[in-house]
Amino acid sequence: MDIRKLFADNLRRLRKEKGFSQEKLAHEADVDRAHVSKLERGVAYVGLEIIGKFSKVLGVAPADFFQPISRKRSKKPS
Repeated sequence: MDIRKLFADNLRRLRKEKGFSQEKLAHEADVDRAHVSKLERGVAYVGLEIIGKFSKVLGVAPADFFQPISRKRSKKPS
């Protein structure tokens, strides 16, 4: 998986789990909302400073943005 896609998927998941809108996250982290949107779509690169800001606001470790997301697969009956 592309590292930007991995970061994007985790950012979106963590933001939603914490109950933040893109606008609220952007405001709390002092980042432009349009940039948050670009990051969640995987079309922009993220810097360490912004990862740090998101980590602090969301209350997660920076490494959490890069953890593989396990997806449960339903088994179809044979």
